[in-house]
Amino acid sequence: MKRIHLFEFEDLPWFPVFLRNYVTDFLRFLANATKMFLPILPVLVKGIHAGKTGHFIDLGSGSGGGILSLNEALLKKIPHLKIWLTDYYPNIEAFEYTQAKADNIEYVDKPVDARNVPEELNGLRTMFLSFHHFKHEDAQLILQDAVDAAHPIAIFEAQDRSLPSLLAMLFSPITVLLTTPFIAPLSLGRLFFTYIVPVVPLVALWDGLVSSLRTYSLEEMQELIDDLKGGDRMNWEMAKIKSGPGFVIYLLGTPK
Repeated sequence: MKRIHLFEFEDLPWFPVFLRNYVTDFLRFLANATKMFLPILPVLVKGIHAGKTGHFIDLGSGSGGGILSLNEALLKKIPHLKIWLTDYYPNIEAFEYTQAKADNIEYVDKPVDARNVPEELNGLRTMFLSFHHFKHEDAQLILQDAVDAAHPIAIFEAQDRSLPSLLAMLFSPITVLLTTPFIAPLSLGRLFFTYIVPVVPLVALWDGLVSSLRTYSLEEMQELIDDLKGGDRMNWEMAKIKSGPGFVIYLLGTPK
C-alpha cells in the first residue's frame, strides 16, 4: 500500500490545544500502560552511549509518550540518565506531570522544531510515534539535521500500513472510553469531550488510521537515508521488533 499523507487533527494549528492534549495524554497512558517500547531498550541504550552525553532529547514528545515506563528500565542500565522532553506544541501540564514522576526528566517549555534542533540540545535524539507526522522532505530534514550535527538519532513507530494495523486502529475509540477515567490529570473537560461530546474518541480514531497510512516502511526510510548529504558518516540500522501482540519499527543512526 502506497504511503498516504492525510491530515491529523493534532497537527492542525487551529485545533484547540486542550483537545490536542487530551488525545496525546491518551497515547501517553497507552504507551506506558502496555510498556510497548520495552523491547527496543537495547536499541535505545546503544543510541544513548553513541551520544556520549548520558542523556537523550525526545522530539515531538506530545504528552510524554512511553517515556516513564522506559525510564524505569533505563535507569537500571544508565543510572546517570537525563531525559529532555520537547515538542513543537509543548504540553506543559503533561510535561510537568511526567517530570514529577521522575527526578531525571526535564522539559523545554518553548517550541522545538525537529528539523532544526537547537545546538544546546545535544546527545541522542529520539522520536516516539511522531516521525510519520512529517512529509518526505521534512522527514529528510530531520535526519539531515542529525547528520550535520553529528548526533545519533532513533526513530520508533508502533504501526504500519498493513491491514491488521488499520483494523487495530478501529478499536481506538473503545480504548479511549475504557481508559479515560485512569488518565491523569483527570478533568471535567476530558470527561465531557470523551463521553458527552465524543470528540476525543473520534479524533483518536481518525488520527490513528491516518498514522498507519502515513508511517514510513523500512524501504522508504532507507530511501530517505540514501538521499542524505553525508549520510555515510553515520551507521544506520533498522528493523521491526515484536512487542506483545504488536510490533515496533525502529531506525537508529549513530556517528561513525
